[in-house]
Amino acid sequence: MLVILKLFVRLGLWIFAPQVHIRNKSLLAKQGPLLVVANHPDSFLDAVILGAYYPRKMHFLARGDVFRKPIFGFLLRSIGMIPIHRAREGREHLHLNAGTFDASVDVLAKGGGILIFIEGICLLTHELQPYKKGATRILEAAQLRGVQPMIHVIGIAYNDFKAFGKVVEIHVEEFEQAPALEHAKHRLDFNAAVFEQMKRLIHVPTKRIRIKKSLFYYLNLPFYRLVQGVVDQKTKDTVFYDSVLFAALLFTYPLYLLILGTGLWLAGLPIWYVAFFILMLPLGIKIQMKST
Repeated sequence: MLVILKLFVRLGLWIFAPQVHIRNKSLLAKQGPLLVVANHPDSFLDAVILGAYYPRKMHFLARGDVFRKPIFGFLLRSIGMIPIHRAREGREHLHLNAGTFDASVDVLAKGGGILIFIEGICLLTHELQPYKKGATRILEAAQLRGVQPMIHVIGIAYNDFKAFGKVVEIHVEEFEQAPALEHAKHRLDFNAAVFEQMKRLIHVPTKRIRIKKSLFYYLNLPFYRLVQGVVDQKTKDTVFYDSVLFAALLFTYPLYLLILGTGLWLAGLPIWYVAFFILMLPLGIKIQMKST
């Protein structure tokens, strides 16, 4: 199921973010316990992209308030997300973080991967924010259980936070062997070293993607404008526009193609022609994307 979901997401990113450049991509294939710390410029889209390109299953720490509706909680946990609670979402939930860190260490102890956005906040900016304690708490708890994970430091950057057709730069490096985190100073020193490394890894793309306004563009435009308009209204004054737009397009575009194809078939067009036409709608958009 996870493999199918990854392929589906990668297919969506193939159009939504047609240029994803990963420096040191071979590191993503490494096995064994892995703690990934990354910056957090663009809400859930950061996790979607990194999760899609790591070959293994990655577990993500995500803001706890989105888990409060049972159906959302079930779905998010099923794809590897672990809730982490912040004071501004309600101090009464902070005690639940003990379970979050235990669950994270359990994943590492089994040789799995944990991704944490170390700033603990998304502000739609590539400027690094002060780090929270989550990464050091996980690492310290892992060390107490005799688990010494590899650490990947990632800088992820976008050419635009609202444009369709993104250029994404992802720079990955290994962190040197982490020192034993026995005192507060050790945790501060670790965060300071990661901060300097991550700052160096953030490279904001200057290229933009232009889509040629052909027949394929105009056939897809009504669908896109409808979804984009709804998402823009629903996410106004939040940081979720990009991630919600991607999810909405990913899960509704196949339905749009099905409805359009059915209409053409009912109009009497041969099934082979309908199939070819429907295939060419997304492919035509992809072909006509040019970087500038």
